[in-house]
Amino acid sequence: MSNQPTAELPIALCQLDDLADPGSQGFVVQGRRIFAVRQGRRVFAYLNRCPHRGIPLEWVPDQFLDSSGRLIQCASHGALFLPETGECVAGPCSGDRLLPLPCRIEEGQVWLLPSP
Repeated sequence: MSNQPTAELPIALCQLDDLADPGSQGFVVQGRRIFAVRQGRRVFAYLNRCPHRGIPLEWVPDQFLDSSGRLIQCASHGALFLPETGECVAGPCSGDRLLPLPCRIEEGQVWLLPSP
């Protein structure tokens, strides 16, 4: 029996078509609160934790985007983050970033990948 840790397998999050465009959805995966944001044919996944306060970003389930649908918004204090990079571009945590999680789309399925 090996003492080597087993590699994490990719985890199916949802079908791409289950995410509005633009849209977002929260998940709990292996005890971690995460969320995915769709922008066209691209999906970005992040740990659901504001870098400023350490709290979840949303007040209403699955609502992580601002009214334009173009930026991730912290409901607690209004910080705005770029979906592509997680960088905070406005608010008290400007310059900080959300923690990105690797994901991919394959055959219409959104997969959370093992962290490097």
